[in-house]
Amino acid sequence: MCDELPRSMSIAALTTRCMEELHNYGQGAPSDERFGMELFYRALMQHNSLAWEAIQRCFHETMCRWAHNHPLWNIANGYDSEENYAAQGFARFWQAMTGKQDGMFQSLGAAMKYLRSCLHAGIVDTLRTYSRARVVGLPAPGEAGEPYSEDDYDCSELWQVISHLIPQKRERRVAYLLYHCGLKPRAIVQFCYEEFNDVQEIYHMRRNIIERLRRNADYLRNRLGYDIFGE
Repeated sequence: MCDELPRSMSIAALTTRCMEELHNYGQGAPSDERFGMELFYRALMQHNSLAWEAIQRCFHETMCRWAHNHPLWNIANGYDSEENYAAQGFARFWQAMTGKQDGMFQSLGAAMKYLRSCLHAGIVDTLRTYSRARVVGLPAPGEAGEPYSEDDYDCSELWQVISHLIPQKRERRVAYLLYHCGLKPRAIVQFCYEEFNDVQEIYHMRRNIIERLRRNADYLRNRLGYDIFGE
């Protein structure tokens, strides 16, 4: 184990250590997020282009894996490659974060979660571009292509907690599309036409879901450690 502090390390050394720690984490071994955090600090706060290039090298494989496991991948791969979706995700992340004065994340997991949200946005936007010519659908729950929890960074704790509070299968499917996939009601009708063809039904079920969650606000607060309604 190297005792050198990340702040004093070169970008090349940080890149090597970051990739090693990501590998360790993927293998279930103890890992240290400080090296990845230092790269994000230099890229976002110091505007170091070499650090940003290093981040893309370190997380490229992860972004490609996320793209392949995306719930819309069975459609999205007909329009572009994992590598290009990953590149789009990185570009969205950089554009969104470099203009912020307080653009540093509190943990590597938070940074990776935002990277994944940028990847998701790029995939959905690509499908919207082509959706006028073709009606597309999401994979049904449990089918190949639906995301699963690979690690703590990927895990949607909010969705896991919410799913246990919604007994009806159809409402639980809508909740999955809303809160796990991040789709809006009109996007659900657009991408899941065979399952849902009435946007008003989606709005109605969303109201029912929110009311159920509000009735269980104390339970959610205790499980998650924060108030999802911001009250």
